[in-house]
Amino acid sequence: MPLSRRALLAATGAAALFPVLPTEASARPRPRSAEAIRQIPLQGAVNVRDLGGYVTYDGGRVRYGRAYRSDHLAKLTEADLTALAGLGLGTVVDLRIPAEVGYDGADRLPAGPVPVARPVTDNGLFGQLMAAIGSRDPVRQEEMLGGGRAAAFMCEVYRTFVTDAANRAAFAATLRDLADPRRGPLLFHCTSGKDRTGWTSWLLLTLLGVPESSARADYLASNAFRAANDARVREGLKQAGLMQDPELIVPLQEVRNAYLDTALDQVRASYGSLFRYVSVGLGLELRELAALRERLVAGA
Repeated sequence: MPLSRRALLAATGAAALFPVLPTEASARPRPRSAEAIRQIPLQGAVNVRDLGGYVTYDGGRVRYGRAYRSDHLAKLTEADLTALAGLGLGTVVDLRIPAEVGYDGADRLPAGPVPVARPVTDNGLFGQLMAAIGSRDPVRQEEMLGGGRAAAFMCEVYRTFVTDAANRAAFAATLRDLADPRRGPLLFHCTSGKDRTGWTSWLLLTLLGVPESSARADYLASNAFRAANDARVREGLKQAGLMQDPELIVPLQEVRNAYLDTALDQVRASYGSLFRYVSVGLGLELRELAALRERLVAGA
């Protein structure tokens, strides 16, 4: 269990700062309802949320208005830009790879926030999806995505969050930015705001001392926020004659406990503990973790 802020700042035994990785008993909590999460309603993005409001183990609460997560911002309307301007963002971190930016477009942002391109590899997911859909061949699509292959591919994507050095550097830089008051309120996102963004959010909330059940529920909430949009995408693919069975892409559209668990299993395999992943894999120091809590947690 994370220590209080005072103990955190005084700690010399770094392992004491981190909860143990989830056990089998705690790995399937009841998700917190999506309605309890503070969504930022926009027309051109569906998974925009304030990460504030979560209660920590030691009685603190994650501050509102400091950290936001979202899907890509390339399709924002003028009304959306006005709403986004009202958040007072100082920095927007884009975790998409160049191919994704080329396909969906660069972020549309109001005046003020500094855009930061910080690509995290999707392990070929975008290319795999485009190749499958573009083939228009139901046999090839089944061979590429059916029989559990799409879900297995997603698990491999999550392993790279732990094993890929460039990915680790990007996650570490984003957490450092969140701890830096000079950055102002910060929003980070990928394409759908669920995998690279979901892992970053899970890490952030866990490091702030949010219980595993709440951090995981925040991760899983992407399914609720994205459901209607993702269903429209599947229907559009079918109507356009691109896929006879668009349900094949559901594992690519969703977040699942198994995906997050794959990353956590890789943390154990590669580093032995979450502490070593954060301190060795991400290279974050105690003072940086203390600054993160100092800036983002109230009342601890």
